[in-house]
Amino acid sequence: MKEYEAVWEIFNKCPGNQMRDVFVEELKIEDLDAFIRDKFKGEEVSYEKTVREDGTVIYDILTSQIKQRYSFTEIG
Repeated sequence: MKEYEAVWEIFNKCPGNQMRDVFVEELKIEDLDAFIRDKFKGEEVSYEKTVREDGTVIYDILTSQIKQRYSFTEIG
């Protein structure tokens, strides 16, 4: 199981308001894809996964017409 710094961003739908909710936490996760599926279980969700050169894993998520992003950076 790996430990990650997880940043969860929820983007505001209102035009002209670029603020967003941002949550940061440290998590131990075995499978990032399973974590995302479980997090949004029961919702209609689609996502794109990107792995950056530095190893950061980013999920751009659309659920209930709300754009969200999860970024995972491995700690250690």
